[in-house]
Amino acid sequence: MQRLLQSDLWHFARLRPAMMFGLAVIVVNLFLALAGPAIAPYPVQAPAGASLRPPSGAHWFGTDVSGLDIFSRILAAPRIDLTIALVSTFVAFIAGVTLGVVSGFFAQGEVPGRIASGIIMRTADVVQAFPMFVFALALVGLSGPSTRNVIIALAFLNIPFFLRLTRSAVLQMRLRTFVEAALCAGNSPIRTAFVHVMPNSLAPALVHFSTTIGFSILLTAGLSFVGAGVPPPTPELGLMIRSGAQNMMTGQWWTALFPGVALALTVLAFSLFGDNLRVFLDPTNRR
Repeated sequence: MQRLLQSDLWHFARLRPAMMFGLAVIVVNLFLALAGPAIAPYPVQAPAGASLRPPSGAHWFGTDVSGLDIFSRILAAPRIDLTIALVSTFVAFIAGVTLGVVSGFFAQGEVPGRIASGIIMRTADVVQAFPMFVFALALVGLSGPSTRNVIIALAFLNIPFFLRLTRSAVLQMRLRTFVEAALCAGNSPIRTAFVHVMPNSLAPALVHFSTTIGFSILLTAGLSFVGAGVPPPTPELGLMIRSGAQNMMTGQWWTALFPGVALALTVLAFSLFGDNLRVFLDPTNRR
């Protein structure tokens, strides 16, 4: 079954250039996250030449104001960006799906379940009532800029999205006949919720997983750009754009352009892949 699903996904992706583009960029980013610093032609945190050198044979993307090779830092950037995005999204996925199953399955049950469901949803409402970037900025600002704090902030802010997607799917799945059959067979409500209902309600959250990774990379770059994300001189796209933005006004366009293009392509790739994955997991939408 697993091999058949992989074969179907590969055949589906081959017929859609946008999905293949997204998949190719994601694979490249995963490779660079593992081997980027090792294959970089220059050290990523030490000067490689004179400052603000334009693109040339020695420095393909030029150097920044500190003399750091921009191409080498772009190769190394996926390690920190993908680590933050993957860890925070995975934590948010686990927590959001768990809370979504509890909230959805017990929303129409006994009084304790309805109370718990109400508390979960009202807490999610409070979290989502604030602008996401401002809330992330406040969370990181309270604890100080660091990779760990950025991961915690992003995971906390992404939980409500997975929660609502899972809850909506569980509410629909809760009415299916097999749920009543599982309860009549002697399964406890908790076992029925997490063994029988949850596996059949994961598709919306799985689709959102890919797009959340891209959004988390973008939000990480935004936090670093305003000085509340990853501390320098870490090779991170937001930091590179921040340090290069001030030089673009004086003609050194390469300092921010190349990191900006890398960021845009990465976020676009995750978005395209997630959007096409949504179509693949819902056969009624396939063309």
